[in-house]
Amino acid sequence: MNTILLQSMLGGGAASGSANPYGGIIMMVVLVGVMYLFMIRPQRKRQKEEQEIRSSLEIGDEIVTIGGIVGKVVTIRDNDIVIETGSDRTKMKLERWAVNTNRTKLEQRQKEIDAAKESAKEKKAKKNSVDETKDDVIDETK
Repeated sequence: MNTILLQSMLGGGAASGSANPYGGIIMMVVLVGVMYLFMIRPQRKRQKEEQEIRSSLEIGDEIVTIGGIVGKVVTIRDNDIVIETGSDRTKMKLERWAVNTNRTKLEQRQKEIDAAKESAKEKKAKKNSVDETKDDVIDETK
């Protein structure tokens, strides 16, 4: 009795005995899983990165706010910061949540990435030169 009622609720008739009564539920679970992987998880990752940027601010860092204002951090307090902007050194008090990017940290990361790429290129060139000398030694022995 319960299976007939469940099948009729899911759109299947009593005549379709081979239809899966839990197909709709399984599809909903799969849909929620896919939505989590493609939407919720990346958003949480971005929020975590933004929180790390805001908590790692130091005096002297060059930042960009969510409004596009560029300035240098002068004072850091619990929930707010003071930045200097422009050539006339205008000071502005902002909330920490208004910080979008930390240019100083981004430049440091970029330098580290460039150094790692350069190191990998040097290792590859060194390996290629060692392989060529091995080939030369093999040719001389023949």
